[in-house]
Amino acid sequence: MKAKVQTVEEDEVSADVLDFDTLDEVLGFHVRQAQGTMHRRIIEVLGEVDLTQKQAATLWLVGANPGVSQTGIGNALRMDRATTMAIIDRLENRGVVVRRRSTVDRRRHELYLTPEGQTLLVKVKKVVKAHEADFEERFSKQELATLIDLLRRIYC
Repeated sequence: MKAKVQTVEEDEVSADVLDFDTLDEVLGFHVRQAQGTMHRRIIEVLGEVDLTQKQAATLWLVGANPGVSQTGIGNALRMDRATTMAIIDRLENRGVVVRRRSTVDRRRHELYLTPEGQTLLVKVKKVVKAHEADFEERFSKQELATLIDLLRRIYC
C-alpha cells in the first residue's frame, strides 16, 4: 500500500509516496509510530517541569502509593533495578522523594513524596493531562476506552 510520507529537503516540506509493501500491516509498526509521536511530545512537555518520562511516572506512583518500595516502582514501570535506583536517586537529590527504611523489613526502602514533591506532582499532572487531551480529542470516550483495553492486551 502506498502512503504519504513527509520529508524535509532544503528547508521545504514535500510529500513523497513510498511503497510500504506490507509494513503498514504490522501491528508493531503502528504501535511504535504512535508511541514515537506521543513520546516526542511528552519529552517536550515534561521539559517544562525538568523531568523525564520515567521520573514523572515514578513521582506519580509514589504520590499515589506512599511507602511503596523501590522494587514495586521498578516492577510497575518495567524497569530494571539499576534504572529504578538511578531515577529514585535523581528524584531524592532534587528533594522531591525521600527514602525511608521499612520498619517491617529493614532491607526494604519505602518511598514518600516530600512537600516539594507533592507540589511538583500537581504541576506534572497538569502538563501531562493537557498533553493527553491533545491526543484524546481524536477519539470518542468509547474509542479511547477500547484503545486502552486493546493496548493492555499487548503488555499485560
